[in-house]
Amino acid sequence: MAIVPNIFRSWRQPRVVMRALLAQGPREDRALATLMAACAIVFVSLWPAQSRLAFLDAALPEAQRIPLEARIAGAAFGAIFVLPLLAYTLAALSHIVARAFGGRGSGWRVRMALFWSMLAVAPAVLLQGLVAGFIGPGAALNLVGLVLAAGFFAIWGASLRVAEFEAP
Repeated sequence: MAIVPNIFRSWRQPRVVMRALLAQGPREDRALATLMAACAIVFVSLWPAQSRLAFLDAALPEAQRIPLEARIAGAAFGAIFVLPLLAYTLAALSHIVARAFGGRGSGWRVRMALFWSMLAVAPAVLLQGLVAGFIGPGAALNLVGLVLAAGFFAIWGASLRVAEFEAP
């Protein structure tokens, strides 16, 4: 399956895309690669905002400034090391909750639903990063954040429904 067309297709037909992904069979390496791609995009999306903050730090006394390299290193730690742990935890919790409501999917199916949803909102994540870096806080950033959150929860909800309630 081609990744980029499926990302854009997920905004229109998330269930169709998730069914196709799950039909490829349970492969944890594919799920992990999907998660790491999403985390890498999140990391790149943080660069403009961190650059803006480092530039604005120039007005502060030298002792209070945080260099751009330190900001990027912190963003890397959060996006590459912490975010995957949080994603696996969220997938496990959502699987437990879905089981309580009659879900019958596997842990891999639920992980794939979450990880693909994270990757599917990549264009919105990148747009949010650009708006945060070039425009900064305000109505535009709030609007992009709202679209990002709505898109993520819509795609994840539809994907989770396929993963849990259409399980073989």
